[in-house]
Amino acid sequence: MPHQATFALSTTPRPTRWSPRRSASATRTAALGRPEESAAAYEAAVAKLPGGAQPQRFQLGRGWVDLALDAPEAARSRLEAAVPTGYRMGSTRISLWAQGWLARTQFALGAWPDAVETVQRAAVRLAESRIELVRPLVHWTGAQIHALRGDWETAEHHVNQAAADLHHYEVMVVPACLARAHVAEARGDYARVLEALSPVVQLPTRQSVDEPGFWPWPDVYANALVMTGRLEEADAFLTPHEELAARRGRRSTMALLGYARGRLTAARGDIDTAREAFEQALVHLEHLPLPYDRARVNFAYGQTLRRAGKRREADAALHNARDAYLTLGARTYVERCDRELQASGLRAGRPGPGPSRLTPQEQAVARLVASGATNKQTALELYISVKTVQYHLTHIYSKLGVRSRSELAACFREPSPTERPGPTALEP
Repeated sequence: MPHQATFALSTTPRPTRWSPRRSASATRTAALGRPEESAAAYEAAVAKLPGGAQPQRFQLGRGWVDLALDAPEAARSRLEAAVPTGYRMGSTRISLWAQGWLARTQFALGAWPDAVETVQRAAVRLAESRIELVRPLVHWTGAQIHALRGDWETAEHHVNQAAADLHHYEVMVVPACLARAHVAEARGDYARVLEALSPVVQLPTRQSVDEPGFWPWPDVYANALVMTGRLEEADAFLTPHEELAARRGRRSTMALLGYARGRLTAARGDIDTAREAFEQALVHLEHLPLPYDRARVNFAYGQTLRRAGKRREADAALHNARDAYLTLGARTYVERCDRELQASGLRAGRPGPGPSRLTPQEQAVARLVASGATNKQTALELYISVKTVQYHLTHIYSKLGVRSRSELAACFREPSPTERPGPTALEP
């Protein structure tokens, strides 16, 4: 099968003045780097439609373009209009595409319960219709939201349902890979993020895959390169994507690439330039209704500042991220923010069970190790080196009088009510 395909190319013609061929041409124009031209084509077509009618096919294509052009609220309205099939000879195929992109739009806007409901409805219709081409797109959003909520079993179910490989169409391969990558990222497994996105990197046709605003994978891949220490590769990868996003003026893409650039610059020891990258990323998002993207930038910014010893500044960024994640229901990252805040020693929030004699950084390391994390996983989670983890563990073992990870885990285990007659020597 050819890789170069868009959802509009695989729909069945309907007797309407808005022809399928024109719809396909308009959406293809957008994906090939001319979304404003595509939007103009849609608007010109509307003027010629009888009675202001806007066929289902039009609503889908224009909604997808609106999402890419950083207009998610307009996209949501159009995509919602493209979902019903009961009137005007609506197509189930187009409805499913609309639901797939509507779920992505709802996710971007922070309406996660709505997005989950959209995915559930679409999944039922997919099972009935067996329209395979749409399957990865629909389940991608389900995988990401449930991973961010910490519901790993449901997230993995959606990953399995989204599965595709290089023998499938590009429009199936990219969301299938993103589903796997987002779950791996939520777990803090950046090596698996790179593995999950490797088929996207290998796709022979690049223009529609790399076009800013359509498939949000470059920032995820770049961030994983930085987090696994592959700094030169990250730099080489980021530069052309940053230049293209700037030429297109895609603010959300520039923001997300900017936070990856901030991480990279900080990893090279230039905290001032890193700060500028993060601040500029937040400026790009300032007037966009994208709460998850803003939380993502703030979290990376806070981690970076904390590692650089800028604790008070880190505290502000991390609390901004935590508030947004809490509102969204992203429990996985709320817990990460709590660990970062505790490690900073400033306004750490409600203390959990654990030895009070440890420093905030030692407590953060101890809790992760006690939960079963390896030294490498702990280092990635806290954005410190493995040697620093080992250094802290030496002091932790000494202070607590333990000799193994299992004994450390016992120190941090939450006792049942029957086991808690009163405070113990290890409680704060």
